Amino acid sequence: MRWRESLQSARRPKKRRVFVSFDYDNDLALRNLIIGQARLPDSPFQVIDHSLKETAPEAMWQLKARRAIARSDVVIVMLGRRTRYAQGVLKEIRMARSLGKPIFQLIGYRNGRVEWRVRGAGRVYLWTWPNLKKLLG
Repeated sequence: MRWRESLQSARRPKKRRVFVSFDYDNDLALRNLIIGQARLPDSPFQVIDHSLKETAPEAMWQLKARRAIARSDVVIVMLGRRTRYAQGVLKEIRMARSLGKPIFQLIGYRNGRVEWRVRGAGRVYLWTWPNLKKLLG
């Protein structure tokens, strides 16, 4: 039986590991939604979830975030109205850049705007399933 499981897993394309950066105070729902998409059977990606459930010292949060970004293949910034002001997002983008990780941004809401983009965080795309499959497939 194990050789069959090995054969099946060898046929499945490897999922890209994604670090999701988002404004925790305002856009937690966006993170939850993209995690849901990652769980779909035909999803080309998996989310590396680093969100701390409890308050942690700044140095500990930064260390955990940096490790998660280092393990990822790509960083996605989920754009909400205030994302460009979120200090955690700005720090995560700096970490991703220092680690040489590709970054792109997704407009997280139907009424979202390109003007919400975060400087230095890559191109902005509409959050659609075809876009995700193309960008991460």
